[in-house]
Amino acid sequence: MDNYIVSARKYRPSTFRSVVGQKALTQTLKNAIDSKKLAHAYLFCGPRGVGKTSCARIFAKTINCFHPTENGEACNECESCRAFNEQRSYNIIELDAASNNSVDDIRTLIDQVRIPPQIGQYKVFIIDEVHMLSAAAFNAFLKTLEEPPHHAIFILATTEKHKILPTILSRCQVYDFQRITTADIAEHLQYVASQEGISAEPEALNVIAQKADGGMRDALSVFDQVVSFSGGNITYKSVIENLNVLDYEYYFRLVDAFLQNNVPQALMIFKEIRDNGFEAQFFIGGLSRHLRDLLVCKDPVTLPLLEVSASVAQRYGEQAQKCPLPFLYRAMELSNRCDLDYRISNNKQFLVELTLIQICQITNPITTTPEGQPLQKITPAPQTAQPTPQARQGAQAPQQQAPANTAATQTSEPQAAYRIAATPSTIQSTRPGTTHTPTPAPAASAAKKAAPVRISIHQKHEESQPQENTPATPKILDTPFTIEALTAAWLGYTQTIPTEVLLVNTMQSCRPQLIDNHTFSVSVDSQIQVDCINEHFHELMSFLQNKLQNNQFSMQLRINQSGEKEIIFSPKDVLVKMIEKNPDVKDLYDTFDLEIA
Repeated sequence: MDNYIVSARKYRPSTFRSVVGQKALTQTLKNAIDSKKLAHAYLFCGPRGVGKTSCARIFAKTINCFHPTENGEACNECESCRAFNEQRSYNIIELDAASNNSVDDIRTLIDQVRIPPQIGQYKVFIIDEVHMLSAAAFNAFLKTLEEPPHHAIFILATTEKHKILPTILSRCQVYDFQRITTADIAEHLQYVASQEGISAEPEALNVIAQKADGGMRDALSVFDQVVSFSGGNITYKSVIENLNVLDYEYYFRLVDAFLQNNVPQALMIFKEIRDNGFEAQFFIGGLSRHLRDLLVCKDPVTLPLLEVSASVAQRYGEQAQKCPLPFLYRAMELSNRCDLDYRISNNKQFLVELTLIQICQITNPITTTPEGQPLQKITPAPQTAQPTPQARQGAQAPQQQAPANTAATQTSEPQAAYRIAATPSTIQSTRPGTTHTPTPAPAASAAKKAAPVRISIHQKHEESQPQENTPATPKILDTPFTIEALTAAWLGYTQTIPTEVLLVNTMQSCRPQLIDNHTFSVSVDSQIQVDCINEHFHELMSFLQNKLQNNQFSMQLRINQSGEKEIIFSPKDVLVKMIEKNPDVKDLYDTFDLEIA
């Protein structure tokens, strides 16, 4: 039986022309050989399997060729080329720095440098994985590397350029090898398959190329593995089965379910993926890439960013035409947020399923406003406490300027309109997250700068003209509540939003303070926290109303001024604050001679 040679060795490049994906670099080396302007030291660096050592061997072979061709390649016929091809050349010495990294190994190399070549003009020393040399070995090598004999040329190869000493880098010409593109790898794999008499589908080779992540050696190794599995007939199905790759067909079906607002189908597709043994986070990462590829297909300018075969690219283009840009933007945001929250979530499966449900609701006209934002329904109160004159005056301007926005949020059922009033320094409109800052009067500017920013959020029933078929007025709830009940309900809401880390941290650190029977305030530290609470305001107020059995209260948000909130960092600060509140703590501390742990 003939000795089997793996494809990575059998199809290793032997000429500059056969090197894949490094055209600019190989052309530079050929020009240097043609002009006879050779440096004494080169450094080839780049990812694994991109052709660093192969180019070093081709370069060493070509500069010693007696009769190079017109295009700068070795002739493969002279004595030097034949000796190289038969692996008996004494002009090319390879050293593995991973296993020969001591000072003694470098001294042996330096002794070999003094011996001139017997055939050819140059003696080439190829040191692979040069970053593995010890610091002492590098220092012992410096002088020889800087001023070698005229017949000696050093070619250093490494995958970790940052580990090379700057003194070594300054003595070498540095060539950075780039990752090989997916298209180049797939094309070379097709050439290898044709040479071996193997039938292969383009989609299957494209999956192998993506799995290789820019390394040709990895691609050829995977290629041999798939050939053994498929028996010489490489199909897309055999590749994804052998490599445990998640089929893009799942994502095409999933996006169709999103566009149809079909929540059950989306959840069943996710269950099918989990039953096949794929991790949920791996699935979310693939969904993000699929949505990104759909966005890339929306514009011809970005089509080169799509690294798939022609038939798959056509399917991406067809599905991209069905997906509105707002849907893709929002879906990518939700999938990315799920990926970020996956590790800290206690119920990972629920987190992914919740994300799928949210994406399904993006294009649902029943649950979204014309702007595409979710519209949450809550039961409004017919009467509320009257706002202060300052709040009424601050909220009057936004009502006059944006009547269209108010009309856009009305539905067939009575909705609660939340008016966010503030002091003249900051006024927010009825839409959470938008802020308008009016120009203060010159006479009052100094007073406004000194005044703390106070934001008050009131719930008010929208007055409207009587209409036919008007639903019954909702029940008024005015059950008294204590600060303890309010705090318990406030913290209880955080249990319903485990994935909203920023809002949970804000609500846990900023507790409500009861002002009167119908008003409580919350002091926050930044506008970001205000926007975060505003984003979930409807759900929060509805939750508090249900827990407290009261829909006649209002909430005020207040931003702390700089230096206003005292932050306690150490246990000693805690003790000082306790003594200020209760002087008996100091007596207890002194009596028992306590120490701070």
